[in-house]
Amino acid sequence: MSERRAAGDHPAAGAGPPGLARTRALLAHHGLAPRRRDGQNFVVDPNTVRKIVRDAGVAPDDLVLEVGPGLGALTVALREVGARVVAVELDGGLVRALHEVLGDDPGVTVIHADALRTDLAAALAAVAPDVPEPAATLVANLPYDAATPILLRCLREGLVRRAHVMVQREVGERWTADVGHPRYGAVSVKVAALGQARIAGRVGRQVFWPVPSVDSVTVDLRAQPWPHAIDREAVLALVDEGFAARRKRLANALVAAGAARERVDAALAACGLDPDVRAERLALPEWVRLAEALGPGLGRGSQAE
Repeated sequence: MSERRAAGDHPAAGAGPPGLARTRALLAHHGLAPRRRDGQNFVVDPNTVRKIVRDAGVAPDDLVLEVGPGLGALTVALREVGARVVAVELDGGLVRALHEVLGDDPGVTVIHADALRTDLAAALAAVAPDVPEPAATLVANLPYDAATPILLRCLREGLVRRAHVMVQREVGERWTADVGHPRYGAVSVKVAALGQARIAGRVGRQVFWPVPSVDSVTVDLRAQPWPHAIDREAVLALVDEGFAARRKRLANALVAAGAARERVDAALAACGLDPDVRAERLALPEWVRLAEALGPGLGRGSQAE
């Protein structure tokens, strides 16, 4: 369900992002409480959300996709700089509270939906039909349990040109890890195939309420075109198969995925890779070369993590 706010004054920007007292009052007024199982920790420090907006480089009239706006602290900070915001929120109770925070702000479109299932491209196009794709920037405090699939969907479908998001620290480390890092894995390769990502900063636990038991970081990512002749999804499918049994040798994992042993051995040799190599030792360029050497037909299809 989508609702474009009617034209008029927008008291949200004037009131500023909700702090701790207003966050508690809003939740109480709407009969809500933070759900820890869903990772509901609200940012209650206005300086933090304003810094995220500054670091994201958002300018007046920029089109921003925000997933998981919660009570609108970041949404308000985005509107303070004049961005047009499409805010997608799954929790119906929070949607009601969000409308109270935003008032009748015409620069925000609130969508009550699952960001992994709704038509985000259509929502963005409806707000900015005159802007070529991809033109949106993803700026969000992403839900911890869905951060990776949300990011990968936005990048794979070409919905955004840039992302500047807050996530759990270990998630950000997985996204940006290089070979040799303990958190390097399939998602590290996928993110590298879709854009250039870096951890932009750390976020203290005290800016959230309730205070979480995990640390957070902001991650900045610039989408980039795929420069290789081989289809990107074919490479990502191979990455999924290679990491499906992380403790196995890569050759054994690919054979388990249905490839002939001779074919795998020949491809590894052609790429100059050790026959005992494991998936975690290959960087993106090596995955590309291996996919080219193996040729078509391997893999059951790449899956978002």
